[in-house]
Amino acid sequence: MRLHITLDDELVEELDRRAGTRQRSAYIEAAVRQTLDDERRWDDVESALGSLADSGHPWDDDPATWVRAQREADSRRTG
Repeated sequence: MRLHITLDDELVEELDRRAGTRQRSAYIEAAVRQTLDDERRWDDVESALGSLADSGHPWDDDPATWVRAQREADSRRTG
């Protein structure tokens, strides 16, 4: 689909330096895709906030001991 957008002259100059005048559309498409993907990920993060209880976790009393126990239980870890 074709769109008509307006950009500041300085922005277009930098776009041309980075992408080349014949690659503007591809560069802008990639930038928009990445931005939308980032925003979708943030939406997922924000929707998950509060989904875990604030207490009652195995690590609540002593997080350092819990982490050490997790590391010791993982046979893939060495050293």
